[in-house]
Amino acid sequence: MIKLTWLSHASWLIETKTMRILLDPFFADNPKATVGADDFADCTHVLVSHGHFDHVGDVPAVAKKSGAQVVAIFEIAQWFQEKHQLTNVVGMNIGGQIELPDGSLKMVPAIHSSVLPDGTYGGMPAGFVLNLGDRRIYFACDTAYFSDMKWYGGGVDIAVLPIGDLYTMGPHDCIEAIKIIEPKIVLPTHYGTWPPIEQNAAHWAAEVRAETDAKPVVLEVGESFEV
Repeated sequence: MIKLTWLSHASWLIETKTMRILLDPFFADNPKATVGADDFADCTHVLVSHGHFDHVGDVPAVAKKSGAQVVAIFEIAQWFQEKHQLTNVVGMNIGGQIELPDGSLKMVPAIHSSVLPDGTYGGMPAGFVLNLGDRRIYFACDTAYFSDMKWYGGGVDIAVLPIGDLYTMGPHDCIEAIKIIEPKIVLPTHYGTWPPIEQNAAHWAAEVRAETDAKPVVLEVGESFEV
């Protein structure tokens, strides 16, 4: 069993038999968050896609509370070690893969920017492909549409794709991405936090059903989906 919970914005909790993985935890300064770092004292891993404040905001608090292993691009991993004295950190790079207790993780490209809150260069932005048991999950994270999504995420069981527009691809480009990725199930992310990225997720889901073979799943904040 794999359980995905949308924690608002681009923050997700991925639960397996032995792991509680947080992706891009952003709670304290997030107007839509209903949880905080203290709720994840049993977190095992924290994945960081890039350096923007709305993706790294609560990483230090979660990591110090839980002792979770933080996985990020090399430059961000170094920053967490130097600026926040985190020790359980894995720095990797695009195309690299690491083993996890219940599977593996591959860091894949994203087309975006990346700078840390203090102005430090944040390396390359990234997405993640998780192989967990017999399931393959693609978190595209903050990105524009690009054709190589087909190579990195093609045929996954689940794709989690941004729809907010302005800072990432919007609903139209997301539909085009779904067409080339061909996931069985697709979930929207990175929308609804502030007015500039408000989207009608129900309309997006209707377009997914009309134009692709994927099953759209729209979660409310705090709601979960199990596969």
